[in-house]
Amino acid sequence: MSKTETATARPLTSRQLAALIGVSQSAISRAFTPGSSISSDLRSKILMAARDYGYRPNAIASMLTTRRTNIVGVVVSDMQNPFYPALLAQLTQGLQAAGLQSLFFNISPGASIEDQLHAIRTYNVDAVVIISATVLNERMLTWATEGRRSILLNRLGHEDITTVCCDNTLGFRSLVDHLFETGRRRIGYVAGFTTSGVGLVRYSAFTTRLAELGMRLVGTSTRQAYTHEAGRLSTLDLIPLEPDAIVYASDILALGGIETIRMAGRAKDIAVTGFDDIPMASWPGYSLTTYRQPVREIVDRTVELLLATDIGPPQRHTLQGELMIRATTDPAGWADVPPSA
Repeated sequence: MSKTETATARPLTSRQLAALIGVSQSAISRAFTPGSSISSDLRSKILMAARDYGYRPNAIASMLTTRRTNIVGVVVSDMQNPFYPALLAQLTQGLQAAGLQSLFFNISPGASIEDQLHAIRTYNVDAVVIISATVLNERMLTWATEGRRSILLNRLGHEDITTVCCDNTLGFRSLVDHLFETGRRRIGYVAGFTTSGVGLVRYSAFTTRLAELGMRLVGTSTRQAYTHEAGRLSTLDLIPLEPDAIVYASDILALGGIETIRMAGRAKDIAVTGFDDIPMASWPGYSLTTYRQPVREIVDRTVELLLATDIGPPQRHTLQGELMIRATTDPAGWADVPPSA
């Protein structure tokens, strides 16, 4: 059978490809199975031949043989926060590079969390990754993910599920240390979801470090959301309290705060910090000092755990980010930073 003939004939089977290049049918299967036992030279030979002959593995047959779908269910929420679409983009790329596909379960505002968790049980996914700022019922979450490898990504508070996250404590302590070094002493805080695991850890790290350094918390505010509008409204609450810096629980909150502070004519007086380092944070109109979450490392660790033969008992994988110092914490103020278009 020639390469030209296979291009116009019925799809080539794994048995036929094996016969053409002189390997076993099981070797063909292993070459297309992530993490399988096969030498790199043999895998390269098979993949090159598959490309030349136009061979594509039969996904349904593979599922029946291996009882695996290579599909990862991804539970998402809070998509108004720009950090999560950016995280999702890198996660899906990482999964695809490892031979895995994604099936999304979106918990939109007002939707029933329980309905979405029930839906996970009805689909034949091999694993579940939960990326949700929404406070999830631990009992329901455990039930929905039972029998599947499950990873809580960038979330805290569920001790029976393996977690991969940024070191939030180190991040907020680093932000407070930087404000102290720049002479700020009267600090306000704008929170997102105050009852979520991440929200609680960030606030605790922030207030603990303030107390250790003898700095004063002049006030806190939240609209229980991670949005530009929530940041704007919460900042209006804090400006009358005369802070010389405001720490925001996320960058999107801080961007709303920056525009509010600028409109109030207080850019020379109030430093601003965020958390995440979304792309907009570095735009010239914002130039936001923030703590960069290690998104690539978070994704790489998540994929590594999904592919591992055994990840052991549930544990927390905490990864260090990076302090990004920009104009909004300049001791001279940031009034000269041009407004965003």
